[in-house]
Amino acid sequence: MSGTLYVVATPIGNLEDITLRALRILREVDQIACEDTRHTRQLLDRHGISKPLVSYHEHNEQARADELVSALEAGKNIALVSDAGTPLIADPGYRLVAQARSRGVIVAPIPGASALITALSASGLPTDSFYFGGFLPAKKTQRRKTLEQMKGYPGTLVFYEAPHRIVESLADIAEVLGPRRVTLGRELTKIHEEFLVGDASELLFALEQRPPLKGEITLMIGKGATPTADAIPLEAAFDKLLEAGVPRMEAMKTLARERGLSKREIYQKLNER
Repeated sequence: MSGTLYVVATPIGNLEDITLRALRILREVDQIACEDTRHTRQLLDRHGISKPLVSYHEHNEQARADELVSALEAGKNIALVSDAGTPLIADPGYRLVAQARSRGVIVAPIPGASALITALSASGLPTDSFYFGGFLPAKKTQRRKTLEQMKGYPGTLVFYEAPHRIVESLADIAEVLGPRRVTLGRELTKIHEEFLVGDASELLFALEQRPPLKGEITLMIGKGATPTADAIPLEAAFDKLLEAGVPRMEAMKTLARERGLSKREIYQKLNER
């Protein structure tokens, strides 16, 4: 009879953020597959658990998945953990879980911490609908393309980002998506946990006034304005604001904010008439 593959969520920072069930499973399994054996050993030592560890990461995932599934088919019970949070959420594990499922092995999720859900819960942004895109692309061209593709999504956008790229990403968000509400969650559940809130331009200015950020970052972007079929044409709305005495640049900012566009896009559209 085959064993069970347990997908076990572990803390994202504070080592106390682990469920009683997760600790029991980690004590009972025959083996634990983890990204970094040294990192997982710290967690196990904290809770007095001693089990055989095997490395399972993006560089050996395909080959190691075969070995682990064979062990599961032989009756071994195995726990899959990542360095932090829930496995497979922007972490390795897909090949192992998919292969185990395809070969009839039971896969049991052991829920717990996730930076994605933790950040959203305290973001102050709508959570009724959201899109998680993992890490934003490192290259500027691809990153801007990704943001362009998500411009019309009617919900909150969530990405992970590296601290050394956060300033560049905020600049692209301000340019591509316009003045949307943004919440940046850093070092969640850790001593230096921090939330920064504002539009992308405001956060960009704030970060430029302080030392470079460190630690893990979850970047959340509020939804833009939803255009309606009977909306006033852009040119008419612009002329109406000018007639009301609103300065030209302020009128463009207002239209950009209302329509979920960047000021540059508003400028280009108005100059096309």
